[in-house]
Amino acid sequence: MKTLFVAAAIIVLAGCGVESLSTAVTAASIKAKEIEEAKKAQERAQQKIDQATQLMQQRAQQPGNDATR
Repeated sequence: MKTLFVAAAIIVLAGCGVESLSTAVTAASIKAKEIEEAKKAQERAQQKIDQATQLMQQRAQQPGNDATR
């Protein structure tokens, strides 16, 4: 009887460990996706900043621009 109880306890605890591990893996996967999306958003923002900077430089170099006087 004692052996059966110990075996049952081991199975239950192992099951909890598997569930905890599964939950941790799922959470890590979600975080990895969030990080990847944040990197993409950062890249898009940097591209927009670069485009705006380039446009400002082009406008500043145009003849008749108040910035060149």
